[in-house]
Amino acid sequence: MKYQRGVALSGLIFWGIVLVLVAVLGMKVTPSVIEYYKILQGSKAVVAKATPDSTVVELRRSFDKYAEVDHLAFSSRDLEIYKDKRGQVVIEFAYEKRIPLFANVSLLIDYKGTTAE
Repeated sequence: MKYQRGVALSGLIFWGIVLVLVAVLGMKVTPSVIEYYKILQGSKAVVAKATPDSTVVELRRSFDKYAEVDHLAFSSRDLEIYKDKRGQVVIEFAYEKRIPLFANVSLLIDYKGTTAE
């Protein structure tokens, strides 16, 4: 007996649709993830430049400069800035990003970041 080998048309169509949906999801989510990492990178750069006598206003202004250069729609007002027990500056942030997928379906991602180690 000879057995057929290969992919059935229905299987090809099914996996093609799955692949397209995953690709579309990736294309919609990727900019949001990149934005999160830019915010985190800017926060870490601000903390690295901070001196022991830096004020919160100076740190917010410094972050706003990073946000302006990276074209971020994220403001320094959304940052939680404080000093930890060792006296080091810590920046924390948390926000939600809603990504419309199709019709009335959207994806909600909660982002949280901190410069604390």
